[in-house]
Amino acid sequence: MNDRKNKFGMEKQWYQYVITFFVIVMLLLLYFMIFHFSAQDGEESSSLSQRITQKGVEIVNTLSGNQWSEEKIAGLEEQYEHLVRKTAHFAEYAYMGVLVFLLLSQWMNRSRKLYLFTVGWVFLSAAGDEFHQYFVPGRWASPWDVLLDTCGGIFGILFCVFAGALYGKCRKKSIEIKHKNSLDGGEQMKNKRRFQSEKVLDIS
Repeated sequence: MNDRKNKFGMEKQWYQYVITFFVIVMLLLLYFMIFHFSAQDGEESSSLSQRITQKGVEIVNTLSGNQWSEEKIAGLEEQYEHLVRKTAHFAEYAYMGVLVFLLLSQWMNRSRKLYLFTVGWVFLSAAGDEFHQYFVPGRWASPWDVLLDTCGGIFGILFCVFAGALYGKCRKKSIEIKHKNSLDGGEQMKNKRRFQSEKVLDIS
């Protein structure tokens, strides 16, 4: 019994190490991407968001079949560029929230401390990013961006919580179905043996 418990503990620890390694690699890549975008000066950063917005507007124009004029396309690009920038910020830190939550949950119990540590991690990362931008030409630090990024991290945490709850519910239902099928199979086998024994008695 102890050997079985030790084996299960070793398998679980190995599983934790694999997830931890994978999440750390993903986090490092994410931090590199955030640092790269933050290091762009104001003109370069604005040019990137403009190209993304332009491509998005062109795709919507093509799919809708509206055949907008160039003036309207330019107006839509200018209108939605800010939204695209903020959505990208939110998405980056939502992804960070997911990764940090997965990392910490491998070594911490599901408690208030886990959630506070994750939110604190995301908040400090967002604050550090804005502090870095303050020294980049044409960029500035915004406390509202820190708040937006932190909200993105909280969204990532909530996504993990709901996804975990859904997985647990589906897994519980699957186990219940297997248990029910096992009981039904046992009952059928029991009835089959009873029928065979009664048949033998009738013959004798």
